[in-house]
Amino acid sequence: MIKISIKMVVVSVLGLFALFLIGSILFFNATPKEIRVTEQIQVTYSITDPEFRRVSGIIAGRQWVDGNHIEILARGKDVFASMLEDINRAEKSITKETFMFYGDETADPVAEALAEAARRNVSVHLVMDYVGSVLASGEKLETMRDAGVDVERWRKPSWYQIARFNHRTHRKLLVVDGRTAYTGGVNTADPWLPDIDDGGYKDYHLRITGPIVHEIQGAFSENWVSSRGELLVGETYYPQPDTTGTIPMQVTSSNPREGQIRVRKMLLHAIASANESIRIGSAYFFPDKEFLDALVDAAERGVDITILTPGEKIDQNYVRRASHTLWGDLMKAGIRMYEYQQAMYHAKLMIVDDYFVTIGSTNFDNRSFRLNDEANVNILDRAFAEKMAVEFENDLLNSLRIELEEWQNRPLRHKIHGWLTAKTIGAYL
Repeated sequence: MIKISIKMVVVSVLGLFALFLIGSILFFNATPKEIRVTEQIQVTYSITDPEFRRVSGIIAGRQWVDGNHIEILARGKDVFASMLEDINRAEKSITKETFMFYGDETADPVAEALAEAARRNVSVHLVMDYVGSVLASGEKLETMRDAGVDVERWRKPSWYQIARFNHRTHRKLLVVDGRTAYTGGVNTADPWLPDIDDGGYKDYHLRITGPIVHEIQGAFSENWVSSRGELLVGETYYPQPDTTGTIPMQVTSSNPREGQIRVRKMLLHAIASANESIRIGSAYFFPDKEFLDALVDAAERGVDITILTPGEKIDQNYVRRASHTLWGDLMKAGIRMYEYQQAMYHAKLMIVDDYFVTIGSTNFDNRSFRLNDEANVNILDRAFAEKMAVEFENDLLNSLRIELEEWQNRPLRHKIHGWLTAKTIGAYL
């Protein structure tokens, strides 16, 4: 006969209570409180109407800024070469925020350049997501710290902040001397360096100059304050801005922890304002029902919509299978679905009516919309939008269109896999 002591019962009860408490913390804090648009947005203006610019400035919390110049960087090697050149020329300050930071050929040279900048008395601040940078070289991190670089590992696990662990920074920002900025989809990691024919990721990044750089610096400052409690101010970070071009731009940043799901609101507003066309490119496409309904509504009112996602070369195939479960209503509404074939497609962009473009770190999925810290830049310019439309159409040449019948007849195992994954990740992504 097994004897059960009171002590054993107490220990068991306390153990179960501890597991329940930890599970509750992880579950309820993995998904922040819902503060988001759930009703269809109805507008009486188009994306080219000045009213769109005025209203979008209000709902995004940041106004449009004129006088900017943009350079499109479509190859990883060009992104890193340009970044290193600007870092090596820095005189006063460098601020950088990234999700991934690892690799002998990309992160290590950037780390050396940041360390060298700090040695010549440039003020250098680096935020890297802890999960995304788990493979970062410890030696290079020490090299940067020893040189005077302020390095912050975003959301490093700790027992007293376990509820925040699922809230990652997914931003890709670099600001040099408060005058030159970079943003887009490119992480500081080796998979982005090779050409796509050699296994590199297909992505887009922007080099930006002009007054909007201050707004990008402000987005970085949000998370620097959250990390360190330090507010970056003064000429070192915000010099007198120069007009370098003619392009109007806006920054939209999200901080879901505080319910500021601005990027999703911005995207929904742009979709509601579309009259002619919407082109979407996203590494991961798994948005919520209300977002899908907005796309279907746009298609039903005559907007031509094309969505491009990764094909079989995706780095997280379970997301692709889950995404497929959402395509039926989209395709029945006439929305064209493509999968990129040549490499892992990692871009995050939307082009509306060949006039509005948004590009940055935000995927069209609920992790980006609800859990991650994200940042996009928005552009209202016909010439720039047409350039990005050409890039998008060229990507379609290396893509496969998935027809409705093909989607309906996909293998049963794919349907089951997709359904199970969609149900599993739906509450967390």
